[in-house]
Amino acid sequence: MNRRTFLFSCTKAGQTVEELLLEKGFSRRLIIRVKLLSDGLCIDGQKVYITHCLKGDETLTVTLPEETADSNVVPVPMDLDILFEDEDLMVINKAPGVSIHPSQGHFSDSLANGVAWYFAQRGEPFTCRIVNRLDRDTSGLLIFAKNSLSSCILSEMIRNREIHRTYLAGCCGNLADLLKDAPKGITVSAKEEKTPEGTVLVSGLIDAPIARVCDSVIAREVDFGRGESARTHFEQLSYLPEFDLSVARLTLDTGRTHQIRVHMKYAHHPLPGDFLYHPDFHLIGRQCLHSWKLSFCHPITQKPLSFTAAVPDDMKFMIQI
Repeated sequence: MNRRTFLFSCTKAGQTVEELLLEKGFSRRLIIRVKLLSDGLCIDGQKVYITHCLKGDETLTVTLPEETADSNVVPVPMDLDILFEDEDLMVINKAPGVSIHPSQGHFSDSLANGVAWYFAQRGEPFTCRIVNRLDRDTSGLLIFAKNSLSSCILSEMIRNREIHRTYLAGCCGNLADLLKDAPKGITVSAKEEKTPEGTVLVSGLIDAPIARVCDSVIAREVDFGRGESARTHFEQLSYLPEFDLSVARLTLDTGRTHQIRVHMKYAHHPLPGDFLYHPDFHLIGRQCLHSWKLSFCHPITQKPLSFTAAVPDDMKFMIQI
């Protein structure tokens, strides 16, 4: 990718270059990389140091380091569903069954391989900077940062819960049963509310800490003694008696590994097709989970962005949206 250049004006009298960069979302690590470049930090074409105190009429020009190709990701042709792209980021609708990064057994068929090929066709180096992660079998929306500054800002936005993600899931059984008998840490209430996606029948919060299962590298479980805080909000949009399945809309306050899958299993309403937590594949061949909607402010322009990923074919048996 080409080097990205930004222009910043002083916002406070006597503000140093370093203070301005931190205010704009640069990490200290990125500041170090930029200041070492001969043209990384300039005012009127002259290099300045991060200790320079800016005047009100000065404009700081910041040029990011040259992008380098990620040698660990082999470019491989792949059909990509790109919903948005500009100089700073991409939003991609990931298909189910596709890993994000190359891994054992998936060195050349990950999403990163496909994106690397996409940039190789344009003669641009590719560095894999995925902002929000999805399990291999979870479909839906992902953000790729295209430069080091957007990556810094978007990562901080994830930590501050400023990137809002909504998931759609199929959950075994009727979530309304939780009104009668909810496990510890789960609050639920009846809620007749009309929404564009349907009537919310019940809604609730699962506030139950998650820990790694002892002697397992992958599996997680709810553990109130040693787990990390995890909070999942759920809304039941419909109940399909022919499948004994609830269609649920879910949002997260935290981002623990397998959070939705673990929490719904703990609630006694696991996701069908989940090989790890509920390996029942008679309805669907993978966990019935889709990263459906995504909204956030653009890391550079601050323009509000909102995206919706169509429900994939293998989940259309339960809902049409």
